[in-house]
Amino acid sequence: MPAEVQPASLDPADWTAFRAAAHDALDRALGRLEHLAEGPVWRPTPDDVRRRFAEPLPRGPRDLEAVVDDVDALIAPYVVGNTHPRFFGWAQGAGTPAGVVAELIAAGLNANCGGRDHVGPIVERQIAGWAAEAFGFPPASSGLFTTGASQANFLGLLIARDAALGHAVRASGLRQADRQLCAYASAEAHGCVRQAMELAGVGSDFLRLIETDADGAIRLDRLGAAIGDDRAAGRQPFLIVGTAGAVNFGAFDDLEALATIADEAGVWLHVDGAFGAMTALAPALKPLTRGLERAHSVAFDFHKWAHVPYDAGFLLVRDAVAHRETFAAPAAYLSRLPRGLAAGDDWPCDYGPDLSRGFRALKVWLTFQTLGADAIGAAIEANCAAARRLAAHVAASDLFELAAPVPLNIVCFALKHDPDGALGAELVMRLQERGLAAPSTTRLAGRQVIRAAIFNHRTTFADIDGFFADAARLAAELRSR
Repeated sequence: MPAEVQPASLDPADWTAFRAAAHDALDRALGRLEHLAEGPVWRPTPDDVRRRFAEPLPRGPRDLEAVVDDVDALIAPYVVGNTHPRFFGWAQGAGTPAGVVAELIAAGLNANCGGRDHVGPIVERQIAGWAAEAFGFPPASSGLFTTGASQANFLGLLIARDAALGHAVRASGLRQADRQLCAYASAEAHGCVRQAMELAGVGSDFLRLIETDADGAIRLDRLGAAIGDDRAAGRQPFLIVGTAGAVNFGAFDDLEALATIADEAGVWLHVDGAFGAMTALAPALKPLTRGLERAHSVAFDFHKWAHVPYDAGFLLVRDAVAHRETFAAPAAYLSRLPRGLAAGDDWPCDYGPDLSRGFRALKVWLTFQTLGADAIGAAIEANCAAARRLAAHVAASDLFELAAPVPLNIVCFALKHDPDGALGAELVMRLQERGLAAPSTTRLAGRQVIRAAIFNHRTTFADIDGFFADAARLAAELRSR
């Protein structure tokens, strides 16, 4: 017979030594945040470092100190850079030191928050209540953490589908529907809306992308005409997706008007508020969200403008019953009992597809408890002021020109006399490669332009001035060649 194998714990044999190494790792992490502005925004990962991540599976242990040394040498210098105050690429939050502590605490608790009667789902319900309060939703609204707004938008579409066809569609499928479903969104809507239509089986051919006005808002007359055309053709409108902060330059749809159209048409209004919904926390910007309180559901990210560590997307739904009945999937291994750990009628796994779920709610709870919603709102307003400053630099420049309105925190601009945007793209790459700043590019009216998305609470006017000076200097170099 084989020798009997004794159970072996994976805990450290020497807790004192491990605690010292863990404290050192935390100190290093916080030190990087404290001094991050002193280094480059981004640097490419060298080939010799890449080769280190092609090594085979480790079979034996190493000391934690040595592994953390590798993090410092091989990983920390080469991450995306979104914590840096001159990171302006894409819509990415910057995190906070308090968030680092929250992640540490959550990892230590290691709670599975898919369900059961423990404090994790209770905290998640409180976050839903906070979001409902901020956005003007009813207190009984339901909410669910997701990886991000892309997933939240997908789940919102599924709820709208069930609201239109009945929950029997979960079993019978879309082929049993008597009419083709159609959805409507702005031409500025995020690509995840199209993807959600595809994943849900409705089909992206039946997503009507409606023309926008000069401010980037959906044209209400064209929306009404599209809904009428589909009804006349025997199709069934079921969803309007409003945009609160479009990805290209931050445009807002008229959510109040969309809510009225949705009510009159009898369709679901879902709002993609990935970052723009958070303007509800900023008094000077809150009017942009007027009408959000009338939506049926809203998707947004705590990890963008609330600076909670990634990932922390969220879906808020007005009708908790419709939300639950879209996803609840009773199973023997999920049976509820009147008492004990399996008590409780509503588990998070009843409101989405995930059974295994981390304690995302804790880092949101700790962030808002330590910072307060008012400070987060003030940081949002400061980012918008920084964007206005950058836009003023561009408008006064002989080298650059604005490429879109600047309603919020995103500035799209281009080099003058650069019709295809090729020089602008080269400028972006040089800024990134030299570690000076990290804007990105996008396309507006077929032209490639430079996009500076200012989301970092650490960004100062000095950072804006320095970024523009560096961009102007490199643009002059490119012109001279």
